[in-house]
Amino acid sequence: MPDRSQDPGVEEPETAIRELVERETRAWDTQDVELLLGILHPDMVWPWPPHAQAHDPAEWALELGRFDRERWKRGWQELFDSHELIRNRRRLVKIVVSAEGDGGFAVVDVDTLWRSADGVDVHWQGRACKIYTKVGDGWKMIFQTGLLDYGSCAGTPT
Repeated sequence: MPDRSQDPGVEEPETAIRELVERETRAWDTQDVELLLGILHPDMVWPWPPHAQAHDPAEWALELGRFDRERWKRGWQELFDSHELIRNRRRLVKIVVSAEGDGGFAVVDVDTLWRSADGVDVHWQGRACKIYTKVGDGWKMIFQTGLLDYGSCAGTPT
């Protein structure tokens, strides 16, 4: 891997990915749809499992389709306008960067609870793998698995 430590204008990949995870968390916390959309690559796709135990991707769905800024903005804004954020706990478990320094992923545990005006809870809970790619001098999220519960998997800490 090239030595980037001598170039003050180049952000280390792990630092850049950590900042994206933190920026996404801030976007959910503040319900800032523009901040959320700003971290996404234009080729982003986001499959979602029907429940946290659906480890087989054959069960997953693409509820939002390929990234479309206006469509995704409307969808997230509708959530923000119709639900109260009760909690948004996220724990960064691990960051891995490719040897080339141009791709990486972050493993993040998520516990986010939304409540609708009529009292219905929507709970996002599980572990996500967020995939990032270098774009020019910056980084964008290009893919994310939906939230899955790995507690019953061999070798996974509970």
